[in-house]
Amino acid sequence: MEKYKLFDAEYKFASIVWDYEPINSTELVKLCADKLGWKKSTTYTVLKKLSERSILQNKEAVVTALVKREDVQKYDSNAVVEKSFDGSLPKFLTAFLDKRKITEKEAEELKQIIEEAVK
Repeated sequence: MEKYKLFDAEYKFASIVWDYEPINSTELVKLCADKLGWKKSTTYTVLKKLSERSILQNKEAVVTALVKREDVQKYDSNAVVEKSFDGSLPKFLTAFLDKRKITEKEAEELKQIIEEAVK
């Protein structure tokens, strides 16, 4: 599961790949320069690092993701709940919703998610 841990810059980089894949590595360099302000060498260094960790793949100058965005998001959210709220989802939701209003639609969606998780 630790393989899904991405640092902020790695996540931003992987997000570009997820949004545009499959993407030519030259085009990826241009996007990273525009969106992240990165030099070509930085882009290729991070690409190599994430490829070595089997998160991305660069095959014949075409970059694709081996790990889904949703899997990284699940890892991150579970890590936050475990680290900051002792694994307690109610504690997390209480802190998250503090002074925040949600819509009826959002409340219904949350109820459905909870009902599905209980089944």
